[in-house]
Amino acid sequence: MTSNADAGREKTTANDQAADNRPDNDGATAVLEDLETLRTRAQERDQFLELLQRTQADFENYQKRNQREREQERKYMHRALAFDLLPVIDNLERAAAAAKTAHETGPLVQGVKMVLDQFLNLLQRHGISRIDAEGKPFDPNLHQAMMKQPAPEVPPTTVLTVLENGYLIHDRVLRPARVVVYAGPEES
Repeated sequence: MTSNADAGREKTTANDQAADNRPDNDGATAVLEDLETLRTRAQERDQFLELLQRTQADFENYQKRNQREREQERKYMHRALAFDLLPVIDNLERAAAAAKTAHETGPLVQGVKMVLDQFLNLLQRHGISRIDAEGKPFDPNLHQAMMKQPAPEVPPTTVLTVLENGYLIHDRVLRPARVVVYAGPEES
């Protein structure tokens, strides 16, 4: 038989064991708060990492774009000077054509042709070339039609005559060629 004292002791022991098995509310709350803080900080870290990666990619794209722009600028930097030289070249070509028409071959004519060749070689070294237009189909991107003229046995919109040579600087038009274009057969 158990006495009341033994029963009380068993009750107390059972209560102590239940208290030990019960989570500590203050400790559990602190752990949950720490866990929530860690989750928040992990999210912030992920956001900052993503921002850093985007910023790094943007900077690399900026560097590549800047490099391409500098290369383009270097490639076309002679454009203004070349454009200003074209009237001089035109006048030298006119002088050489006039001398040829007059059947002159003296030293002055030869000197003019030499200077013209030097100018054309200089332009070519810097990526500037003449647009080959005569006998080619008319291209509004390369040619400027000054007149239309009928011509026998020529396909429509063919360049008949070049009035003023056009020039390209690498792949861009520096000045379009001014041309006379075949207008089609004359109507009666």
